[in-house]
Amino acid sequence: MRSVRSGTAVAVCALGVATAIFVPTALDDQGGGSGLGEGQAHPRSVGTTAAAPEKCVRPEASLRPSSASGPAIERIKNREVEGRKLGKLIAGVDQNSYRWGYRDPATGDLTGFDIDLVRAIAKDIFGDPDAVIYRAIPTSQRVNALQQGKVDIVVRTMTINCARLKDVAFSTAYFKAGQQVLVPKGSSVTGYNTSLRGKKVCTAQGSTAEAELDQEKGGAKDLGAIKVAPVPNQLDCLVRLQLGQVDAVITDNALAAGQAAQDPSVKLVGKPFTEEFYGVAMNKDDKDLVRRVNKVLEEYRSGGSGSPWMRAYRKWLAEDLGRTEENPAAPAPAYRD
Repeated sequence: MRSVRSGTAVAVCALGVATAIFVPTALDDQGGGSGLGEGQAHPRSVGTTAAAPEKCVRPEASLRPSSASGPAIERIKNREVEGRKLGKLIAGVDQNSYRWGYRDPATGDLTGFDIDLVRAIAKDIFGDPDAVIYRAIPTSQRVNALQQGKVDIVVRTMTINCARLKDVAFSTAYFKAGQQVLVPKGSSVTGYNTSLRGKKVCTAQGSTAEAELDQEKGGAKDLGAIKVAPVPNQLDCLVRLQLGQVDAVITDNALAAGQAAQDPSVKLVGKPFTEEFYGVAMNKDDKDLVRRVNKVLEEYRSGGSGSPWMRAYRKWLAEDLGRTEENPAAPAPAYRD
């Protein structure tokens, strides 16, 4: 893998500005085609929110895996654009999160841990890992993109939780992370504690970090921190940090570790103060797609140190998160049926 560690903070800042002006409804040019036309009606209802389960005790529990094709799989396989069968999966991803979903500066291709998983799903459905159209989506638009039929799946370091289960469906967990604090080197902040008193803190809109900061107990007000207006993408917080506009960023430690690797002027402090599970998000109506993705994940995790999951971990994440022959962050699947 080509390393982009030598990229300066200015380069990262420029990337953040590009993100800010990216039109979230435009399809990425990688993979070609146009997917669903803008304004085109989606076969499923849009704007309705199904009720969450009465008791949400273990949100990472999903539907049991199955290779059977149902309405969602058939819709994806037979989707037509301008009278021609598209034959591709439309995936909502990040294009700015180093190690997870980002553009290789040498090739311009999207790559990373999440991208490898998207390719595995596409290979299972179409027999071709390249049968994907990638749509770059801001953090704040992940749910809307699924509800409006802009994408079939979202694979974008998206945490499974009870609140989100009201709006979207999730696969079983494919990674475990936690919220942590990112600060400039030399900062007096020591973690998610009262050392944040009087400090300006940034987070992404619609993120679990924002929810943590908004809590009455243990949130920004309780710690004496100053929560600034949330930004569309988590990387925009890094840009603000580099420019000195904020003092700290609250985000997933898995993402922040990649940013600290890319920009040596920042560091993670304290310990993770939450436990969060990433899942593949889908429309609530697409139960057969959820089961199919869970089948892919069963195969992706299997094989011990030689599993596709472990190979991807060693390739993308081990340098920043630690090397091990055990599955350090691939939780065992949990099912509710």
